[in-house]
Amino acid sequence: MAVLGIETSCDDTGVGVVADGEVRANLVAPQTLLHARYGGVVPELASREHTAVLDRLVEQALAQAGLELRDLDLVAATRGPGLVGPLLVGLSYAKALAWGLGLPFVGVHHLEGHIHGALAAAEGWAPPFLVLIASGGHTHLYDVPAWGEYRLLGATRDDAAGEAFDKVARTLGLGYPGGPEIERLAREGDPQAVPFSVPMRGRAGYDFSFSGLKTAAVRFVQEGYAPTDIAAGFQRVVVASLVGTLERAARATGRRRVVVAGGVAANRALRGALAASGLEVVLPSPGLTSDNGAMIALAAESRWRRVPEPDPFDVTAEPYWPLGEAG
Repeated sequence: MAVLGIETSCDDTGVGVVADGEVRANLVAPQTLLHARYGGVVPELASREHTAVLDRLVEQALAQAGLELRDLDLVAATRGPGLVGPLLVGLSYAKALAWGLGLPFVGVHHLEGHIHGALAAAEGWAPPFLVLIASGGHTHLYDVPAWGEYRLLGATRDDAAGEAFDKVARTLGLGYPGGPEIERLAREGDPQAVPFSVPMRGRAGYDFSFSGLKTAAVRFVQEGYAPTDIAAGFQRVVVASLVGTLERAARATGRRRVVVAGGVAANRALRGALAASGLEVVLPSPGLTSDNGAMIALAAESRWRRVPEPDPFDVTAEPYWPLGEAG
């Protein structure tokens, strides 16, 4: 079957085509330059840009996949969570396209998309496993005993990990998005030179907290620490928090298989720490790390093969949608 997936939960416009489990096209129109001057995403501007580029991206993705509209079997789009304006653009477009073509429509949970994106190149992987999703909008840890069953073990109490990267990068006068900028600068610094503390260390449970790291970074800048060392130290404690919490959850649940997804999964220091953890870890390929349409198509295809039931066309966006309710 051929599935068209549309992702517009935040600022990047993603369109992907999946045929029989294989990613045939995955195009993303980034809005980084549009929002960089504001230091973050402006929802109204993001919505307008999604509207402007969707038609072109769909045409290009189908051409890249060697398909036409009549070859599609299913149309999917991110239903939530995310920014409500951007979500409505992609959701409305996908529903209208499906209705016009007489095809079934599926609204996909954004985080479920990230999970399937990470598993795209993993042969033979199926639940049970743990899932860590770390991105600009999410830091969540789930136990997944079976497809469609998601038990939340822990989440951030404040900033998401990727959001913390953006804020500390802004404090250091770096560009947006902050993750790649912090990683670049950290390569030149000493990760032990600045006395950052690993947040939530020693506390029970599996929650995360990253907002205090921004305050600490501001203080260290004022105290005259080198920006390279601040970046290296900040990256060190974020990685330690994510991997340390994941290892504790693995010991408690007995799960050795772990899926790590989201934009922060592209960070090389995190990947290195996961490789040294002794856990059996699946990470997304570079093209499927950040928000994209292929991950939405993959999740829709997986769901359709398990339960071939379309969503009604009157479903609406869910900006706050717990993953446990998506199963």
